[in-house]
Amino acid sequence: MENVQALIAIIAVLTGTFFSLVGMLGFFRLPDVYTRLHAAGKVGVFGVVLLLIATAVWTPLGWGRALLLILLLMISAPVTSHAVASAAYRLGIPMKQAIRDDLATAQGHSGQIQASQGEQ
Repeated sequence: MENVQALIAIIAVLTGTFFSLVGMLGFFRLPDVYTRLHAAGKVGVFGVVLLLIATAVWTPLGWGRALLLILLLMISAPVTSHAVASAAYRLGIPMKQAIRDDLATAQGHSGQIQASQGEQ
């Protein structure tokens, strides 16, 4: 039984590390703040959740703490990403190669998107 737990923990650590590395690679390689938030937020959360699962499997007394941390992470990560994206949009940081801007039409702005598309 201990070998199965060790195998599950190793697989979860390797997968979580892979997701974290892909998230950081996306953070450095993607062109604008909005796509970087997607890479860092979504992929990074999967990496941390898998690492917490590995910790909980390896130390059985840590299931309660791990589940609480996973729950808090799943609640706070999307809220944080949304707040940063909203602040970036309100500051006027343009999207790279944007196809459409639903917020500009909904709020009646002349929009940063149309101005940046005209420059291309």
